[in-house]
Formats: sequence, C-alpha cells, structure tokens
Amino acid sequence: MNIGHHKSDEKVFIIAELSANHNGSLETALKTITAMKASGADAVKLQTYTPDTITLDCDTEMFTIAQGTLWDKRKFHDLYAEAMTPWEWHGTLFEHAKSLGMETFSSPFDPTAVDFLESLNVPAYKIASFEITDIPLIEYTASKGKPIIISTGIATLSDIEDALDACHRMGNASITLLKCTSAYPAPLEEMNLLTIPDMQKRFGVAVGLSDHTMSIAAPVAAVALGARVIEKHFILDRKMGGADSAFSLEPAEFRAMVDAVRDTERLLGSVTYDLSEKSLKSREFSRSLFVAENVKTGEMLTRANVRSVRPGFGMAPKYLNAVLGKRFIRDLPKGTPLSWELIG
Repeated sequence: MNIGHHKSDEKVFIIAELSANHNGSLETALKTITAMKASGADAVKLQTYTPDTITLDCDTEMFTIAQGTLWDKRKFHDLYAEAMTPWEWHGTLFEHAKSLGMETFSSPFDPTAVDFLESLNVPAYKIASFEITDIPLIEYTASKGKPIIISTGIATLSDIEDALDACHRMGNASITLLKCTSAYPAPLEEMNLLTIPDMQKRFGVAVGLSDHTMSIAAPVAAVALGARVIEKHFILDRKMGGADSAFSLEPAEFRAMVDAVRDTERLLGSVTYDLSEKSLKSREFSRSLFVAENVKTGEMLTRANVRSVRPGFGMAPKYLNAVLGKRFIRDLPKGTPLSWELIG
C-alpha cells in the first residue's frame, strides 16, 4: 500500500492521531503536529465531522452515552461539539504537516466530509471503527480511488467482509485493515493480536493495528506478527485533559514506541539461511577436529589423540567416526587442525 511517498511494504507506516487532542486550540494543534514529527511519526490523521454530521441533537437516553466509557452521561452532540477539529483549520494543518514532510489524511464521517477532503487532495482515507457498518459511506469514500484504511474495532467477521465488498464494488482494492479493540484505554488481554496474521491470510490485504492501549508493547508485537501500519493517539501532555487524553501517548512515549517498532523491523529482517559477515567470522569459534596430543607417523587416529574442540579451523566434527582407525602420514604436534591431507 502506497500513501503519498510512503510504501508500507518497505517500512511500517506510523500514524499519529490528533483526534480531539488540540482541545479547541489551533495553536495547540500545530504544536502537536510539530511534536509528532519530532517523535518519529510518518503521518498525522485528523477526524472530519461536525456534531450535526455525526449525530442528532437529542436529549433522549439513546443519545446520551451510558456504556461504561470515559464519556458516560454526556450527550453525543455535546461531546462531538467539543472534540471536533474545525473544518476551517484543515487546510492550515495540512500545509503545516506537509512542510514537515508528513503525510496528512483524515477520517470522514459523512459524504460531505469526503467531498471536503477531496478538495484538499488527501492521499488516503481512514474509516473509523464505528463507521465500518456504514456501507454507503464506505462505498462513497472508496469511489474516490484513494487508498482506504479501515478499523475493525466493533466489527464482526461479516462486517469486515461487507466493508471489503463495498470497496471492491467501487473498484478499489487498495485496502488496509486495522486490528482494533474499541475500549478506551484497551486492556492488553482483549487485544488478541494473533488475529493479525489470520486477517492477512483470510482477506488477502495489508493489515495493521489501531492501538488504544497505554503500552508500546502492542505495536511492537503487532509488527512482529506482520502489521504494516500502526496508528496511535498523540497528545502534548495528558495533563491537558480532553476527550481522548486518557489513551493518548505523550511525545517521549510515542518516540519510544517508534524506536521500538523500527528496532523490531530490523530484528525481523527477511527469511534467509545465509550467514552475515559477522556470523561467518563467528564460525571460527565453532568446534572442529584437532590433534589432541603429539603423534608420530603411522600412529592410529583414536578418540584420545583426535578431539572435537574449539576453534573451528579443522575438519567438521561430523567426520570423527570416519577418520578413527586411519593413520597419520607424518609427525604432528598437539593443536594441529586435522585435515584429510594429514591422514591415510
């Protein structure tokens, strides 16, 4: 999957999620993006909605949060009014991120947001977990022909299949699925990261992780299991508070995560049985056959005068039984590496 100049098959794509962590301040949003870059993020992701494009302004119980979340007892409309990123900021934020060499895109929550983001020439789109069941929105987003990233935090297997089918109907096969646990913050025991390689095999698409834990272990484990995208919420300082602060990483924490992910990439390398130059040199410390005591011409090779020891400059130990009982063809001092030329 290519997003802008980034190729996720060459390098894990690390996305810093701004979400509501600007706390209503454009200056804070700009400073946050600068800190994202300094912390190693490849991209910044926004959320593009207004309270009225994502919910209804209703006072009934159904429109009041009561699910054991951080936001319980709040009206949906009030929460989204506080958390939204003003649309008039988007151009400024996009330009700032671009000046830093970062990719910038967003999650649209209705078709008007898609149209608006198209005017900004976004390189990709992200479908949020709670929108994975909105097939018309996915179809409209996919129809723009841009790479599409889909979180699966509340999705059943059939929901994922429906979302993929919607993209394919629009002729869009540039899809990445993100394993996600929609709990804020997410407990480690509910992450089930072994789903990542199963998703790759089952759906035949790139897979990543949208992570809401407060640990950097989940992204590292996800990359080890094949994740090509990592998305994590970012905040300048959790003491700022705000709708998403409790499950967002501060700059030093995000930097530690990025460094750990990059180290994991280096550790994984590629499938190979060839030895590196250092490993080849280290073979000198392996065992091999050596003359273990002074011997005379014609003397028989025995387990007493030939031994498998370190270093590795003699014959391979696998030949020990083959040489026992043969004769030395010259006098040899203790410590001589054994070779076929010395026996007959």
